[in-house]
Amino acid sequence: MLGIGMQEIILILIVALIIIGPKKLPDLARALGRAMAEFRRAADDLKENLDINGVREEKEKMIQDLKQAKFYKDSDAKESKEPTKTGEAEKREEGLDLNG
Repeated sequence: MLGIGMQEIILILIVALIIIGPKKLPDLARALGRAMAEFRRAADDLKENLDINGVREEKEKMIQDLKQAKFYKDSDAKESKEPTKTGEAEKREEGLDLNG
């Protein structure tokens, strides 16, 4: 906890009690607690926002990678496709090889 031990906290509270006074100290502590809670809430919202944006960016990157991979796969498939021969054409070629 920021390198502050129990002795230092007690010393700070005693000095605050002397300087601020016993009547205003509870109000100050309450205000400090509310401010810290608000700060934590804002920090959590910011962290959540950053996580959401990070996940969104990662998702978009993955979609882009998948589209790019599909494009390459489709273009490779188009290049490698040769007209398929029907059964009759294969028989004719076999007949030519056997007779020739």
